[in-house]
Amino acid sequence: MINCFASDNTAGASPEIIQALVSANEGYAVPYALDDYSNMSDVIFSKIFGDVTVCYTLSGTGANVVALKAMLRPWQGVVCADISHINTEEAGAPEVITGSKLLPLPSYDGKIKAKDIDFYLDSIGTFHRVTPKVVSITQSTEKGTLYSVDEIKEICAYAHKHDMLVHMDGSRIANAVAALNVDIRELTVNAGVDVLSFGGSKNGLVFGEAVVFFNKELSKDYMTMRKQSLQLISKMRYVSAQFNEFFKNDLWLNNARHANEMAKYLAEQLQGVKCLSVQKPQVNAVFVCMDKILMEKLAKEFYFYETNPQIQEVRFMCSFQTAKEEIDYLVQRIKALAE
Repeated sequence: MINCFASDNTAGASPEIIQALVSANEGYAVPYALDDYSNMSDVIFSKIFGDVTVCYTLSGTGANVVALKAMLRPWQGVVCADISHINTEEAGAPEVITGSKLLPLPSYDGKIKAKDIDFYLDSIGTFHRVTPKVVSITQSTEKGTLYSVDEIKEICAYAHKHDMLVHMDGSRIANAVAALNVDIRELTVNAGVDVLSFGGSKNGLVFGEAVVFFNKELSKDYMTMRKQSLQLISKMRYVSAQFNEFFKNDLWLNNARHANEMAKYLAEQLQGVKCLSVQKPQVNAVFVCMDKILMEKLAKEFYFYETNPQIQEVRFMCSFQTAKEEIDYLVQRIKALAE
């Protein structure tokens, strides 16, 4: 197979997760997330976050859809970054399934600022327009950047001041926690976030995500919303069993730390290479501007994405599975092709 740095989704699953699936496959279990594995996961999430409601889903898009559906009425909208995953990479699913409109804002390295929300505030109370009700932020962002705890608190306080709710798309929340070296509560519930989409499949799970409702009033009827959003499978134990293993011995954090460290190592090895301009990574994504001819040559040997054609920017993603030897080979080939 062609060498792959396109996404952390290209990695397999942690061996511990595979074993957890094998164990969960034994015997019988009550279906529809009413099984013992799911009950155990509920307890684990509550130990991490406090009194929460958890909804297990199949995919990141599914988690975002269920979260937003619980937070919105059809005439209300979601303020988000223009390059956010919900706005650019989910095929319109949030709008189709929730019936609500996305309200994008220009982003700064993937982030939005609290005061930017002002752009849509005039629509509150105006029946001709969509009412902004949710602010959705991504941690870490599509540009591999991070919101600080203070930035999240500021956005949450500003949103709540204007009777709005805050959703966090945390498909790479583990990478953010590892990079910022803070308790996950500080980035989420303690900062004022109402609902979190907690990612797993980019960080060692085979499949599966979790919607964590910190504002439990919003979780009413979540089981029906999950079913209607096509995110309920009868054998949900295969999702929750993975999360049980995920949190054991800090597997979720150790996987994220390794991915972040590999990205840092890659960026260091690429410094000073001819025809390249390398951004210092904050998490497990390395953004590089390179000569177009070099890019075309490299694409014949490696699978990666060009993220911004205007500046000839590409992205190399590292995962829990990435090895230094793979990075060394990539760097070796880049150096050779740049000559």
